[in-house]
This record gives sequence, C-alpha cells and structure tokens, in this order.
Amino acid sequence: MKMDIKKEIELIAAQAKAAAGKLAAAPTDLKNKALLAMADALVKEQKRILKENDKDMAAARKNGTSQAMLDRLLLTDARIDSMAVGLRQVAALPDPVGEVISGHQAPNGLRINKLRVPLGVIGIIYEARPNVTADAAGLCLKTGNAVILRGGSEAIRSNLAIAGVLANAAETAGLPKHSVQLLETTDRQAVDILLRLNDFIDVIIPRGGAGLIKKVVENSSVPVIETGVGVCHTFVDESANLAMASDIAFNAKVSRPAVCNAMETLLVHEKVAEDFLPGMLKRLQEAEVEIFGCGKTCSLYGEAKAATEEDWACEYADLKLAVKVVGSLPEALAHIERYGSRHSEAIVTENYSNSQQFLQKVDAAAVYVNASTRFTDGFEFGFGAEIGISTQKLHARGPMGLPELTSVKYVISGNGQIR
Repeated sequence: MKMDIKKEIELIAAQAKAAAGKLAAAPTDLKNKALLAMADALVKEQKRILKENDKDMAAARKNGTSQAMLDRLLLTDARIDSMAVGLRQVAALPDPVGEVISGHQAPNGLRINKLRVPLGVIGIIYEARPNVTADAAGLCLKTGNAVILRGGSEAIRSNLAIAGVLANAAETAGLPKHSVQLLETTDRQAVDILLRLNDFIDVIIPRGGAGLIKKVVENSSVPVIETGVGVCHTFVDESANLAMASDIAFNAKVSRPAVCNAMETLLVHEKVAEDFLPGMLKRLQEAEVEIFGCGKTCSLYGEAKAATEEDWACEYADLKLAVKVVGSLPEALAHIERYGSRHSEAIVTENYSNSQQFLQKVDAAAVYVNASTRFTDGFEFGFGAEIGISTQKLHARGPMGLPELTSVKYVISGNGQIR
C-alpha cells in the first residue's frame, strides 16, 4: 500500500472530522445560506462543469461504455439546473438537527428528551452519476455532517469540477473549510483506506452496482448503510387495466434503464399473458429493449430469447428485461421473494384484495400499486434529494433524506437527583 496515498486520505479524514465538530453547531440560517450559494454557483459555473463532463463522456465512449451507463454519466444544462433545484429544495426543508423526537419526565423528576444530532463525518462512495456529488454534499451539510466524496474514475473530471464549486461556495458563505471534500485520486486503494478510518469517519454509504456495494459491506470496519442494488419487478395481475400496465411497465424499464429503480423483471399473470405480452414486448423491443423470457413468454413472442436462471436475479442496468409468466399472485410473490433485492416492487391490479396482499407480503423498501417503480427517489418523495436508497432495515430504509442522516442524543435535566 502506498504510504503517500494513505497519509493523504488520513489528512482529508482528519480535516473532515475537525469541520464536523464546527458544523454540528452551525445555525440553520447559515447552512441554508450556504446551500443557496452552492446552487447559484452550480448555475454560474455550468459551462465549465459541462466542459469537464464532455471529457469524461469522450473517455467513456472510447472505453466502450454502454449507452445506458453513458446516460448515467451525462450532464446537461437541465441536469445541472435540477441539481441546483435540489439544493434549493433542501435549503427550504425543515432542519432536523436539534429536533426533539420525544420527551418525558421520569418519576424521580428527571426530564429526559431525545433529539436529533448529526452523524459526524459521512463517506460516500459512488459510481458514474456526477449529480450524486451535489445531492450528497447538500444533504450532509444541511444535517451538520462533513462529507468525504469518492466518485468513480469514469466521472473524475465532472466530480472535481462540481465538488470544487460546491466547497468554495460553502466556505465563502461561512461554513467550515473542509466541510465538503472529494478524493482526487482514482487509485482503487483509496477506497480500502477509507473503509478503515474508524477514528475519523462515522458511516460509509456506497451507491453503485452490486460489486461496489459487496466490496464495501465485506471490507469496511466503519459502519455501512447499504444502498440498493435494484432487481425491481412489476407484476401485471389478472385484473389489471392492461393499457395502464403497458404504460407503467414501459416507463419502469425505458425511461432511465441504468438507475436502480428501473424494472428488471416483468411478471405477468397467465390469464392475461396472451392479450398483454405480444403488444407489450413489441413496444419494448421498438425502444431497443432486449427480451429474455420464460418458455411461455418465448412461445407468445418469437423475438424473445430464452432466459437463464441468472437473468431472474440480474440487475441489467441496461435496455434488457427478463419476462416471466406466472400462474397466480402467490407465485409472483414467491418469485419476488427469491430473486428481488428488497428495493422497489410494483403490482398493477384492479383487485383491492390482491393489492393489499402484495403490499403486506412483499418485503421491500418501496412497494407500489398501479404506479412505476421509477418513483423511488428522494426528489420524487419530496425530500429535495437523497443520499441513497437503503435496502437494509437498521437505521434507515428507502430513500434517505435529512432525518436519515442524523443520530440521536439524550439530554437529561435534573435538580440534584442521584442514584
């Protein structure tokens, strides 16, 4: 291991810890002022950021990156504007820090209050999507947390530009220096070092594919909030409005196939498969979706390729889709239980009893009736942005907004009580 890299990252972490101590006491008005300044700075520096993104895009194309992954990497005027809007929305949201969650008076007269406090230093390890740089920085600062960002090498120029703009704007507005830092090295050893800095970092949040998340979970001695690999399903029930089902399934797969809330498997009840699948799969194929189907699916749609066992558990993150015909709601539930990633699952149905069974029995962070899984998103849920979508059950689950980036502190007031 290169000692110079280790020392560099330890210095960054120590600086973040020092900044976090000051950030924890920062008043809401100051944090909001910084967030608004950061939003304005993104818009002001838009051309420079896009120029750096162009370099990342050119390198990615040269490396043969898939179209879906290129879409994740791409920045546009609209996407930078959306990042700025997200920061402004975070500024407008209530500050959870200092909120009294509960309180009571004990029989001995002690007043015991439970309130929200920052986590401290948060490390974010992510891939491809440079918008995460702004989302993560904004949410962490609003909650009084210092953040260390480690984006993927494919977006290094974009991330450096965005993080530099944000850090300068935050410091100029009055927040502590080193509140926002990005690891500038693309050396993979940097992640290994980051995962072991328990003395400085309070939590690690990985955002990316299954390989990244597995590596972080298995190798980190710093506590991890595991975010979502998205093997998401849409089940078209026998009572479904088929026109609605077609629009929902198309949106869930095609709108942004590389994101974690995109549909990866379409399940269709056998009683509507003959009426639904040929038209649905033709529509998907015309949008360049490659279809992998069960035997029944292939018999109904000759362009489908035979699915393997691996397809049912695959997060394609691409214009590819697994399709299976099932005989009942219980069979659909069993398939989701076996192959799902506990991220987002949807049923399209006009049967109330079936919808309630689906809601109750599916174990996932977000469960939908008659809507696309693509809505599992902090922005869409009204959180301004998200730090990630947690698929675990401890501390946080689903899109993580401001409250999920806090811990708690008990504050006890007495008048001389002893035990």
